[in-house]
Amino acid sequence: MRIFRFVVRRLLQLIPVLLGVVVLAFLLVRVLPGDPVRSILGQNATEADAAAARARFGLDQSLWQQFLDYLGGLLTGDFGTSIQSGSSVGSEMALRVGPTLELVVISVSIALVVATVLGIWSAKRANRAGDHSVRIFALVGNSVPEFWLGLVLVLVGYSILGWFPAPNGRVDPDTALTPLTGADLVDAVLTANGPAIASAAAYLVLPVLTLVVGVVAPLLRSVRASALEVLHSESYAAAKAHGLRDRTLHYGYLLRATLVRLPSLAALVFGTAIGSTVLVEYVYSWQGFGQWALRGLLYRDYPVVQASVLVIALCYVLVFLIADVVHAILDPRVRL
Repeated sequence: MRIFRFVVRRLLQLIPVLLGVVVLAFLLVRVLPGDPVRSILGQNATEADAAAARARFGLDQSLWQQFLDYLGGLLTGDFGTSIQSGSSVGSEMALRVGPTLELVVISVSIALVVATVLGIWSAKRANRAGDHSVRIFALVGNSVPEFWLGLVLVLVGYSILGWFPAPNGRVDPDTALTPLTGADLVDAVLTANGPAIASAAAYLVLPVLTLVVGVVAPLLRSVRASALEVLHSESYAAAKAHGLRDRTLHYGYLLRATLVRLPSLAALVFGTAIGSTVLVEYVYSWQGFGQWALRGLLYRDYPVVQASVLVIALCYVLVFLIADVVHAILDPRVRL
């Protein structure tokens, strides 16, 4: 009940936060240089064509009236119309969010497991060969650019070895997958489509591996540092001196105490992974949310940029809410 009240209180606090994001996104996107109408129509378009386009998208109205119209649309679930495509931003976004969330959630989940296992294993072997190898891996993973790593993995995994499909989509069209959520692997599982499951999983391997390498590095270093702190603590030494079994020491003391700091860092890493998907999606032709948002920014597509910023902000606050709840469950000293 205590956690439920905390969640409700935090959700109510989201309203002013998201309202502030809406206002800032609306104003800052209009400070960007360039005319969105000219970006779409081209410099050879006549003034009459430009004026007609501005009237169609409501850009001929005052700034205050544009904001009121945009805010009124948000209250009814209308994100506006894309200047670039002329389609509903909400419908376009619904097709793009699923693939990106699938990619990010799978990557961060794998990175959390890998970082926890390797971090604790490395801490138990501090200053030995295995520990040095893990630390070098974390340093390399933290330094390698995602787009370069993605290109290398495509060259090796597809061009040389031929183990994975070409980076030109998310699932083989011959599998006749029925789209439900936009996340192809999830849709394949929900529809029990065996060939689609195998195809979607194969397309996911390289982009997920690209994100995991970059995401796991900061998590790994944090887990190792936390595990070392627990191993050198007086409470752990006292528990070990009392003759507790290794299994009890590992799961009851080391693992739980190490994971206490992980939720907050995982929330930060989740946000970093969302930003990294822009380059990863371009390398693998993923056609996800990041690629769609970047294209909207390049074309000064106001509704697309505003919706993208709002969705990213919503993901951030929800992920940090989940991190706070998990932290409270792991650490009984935390009072919500």
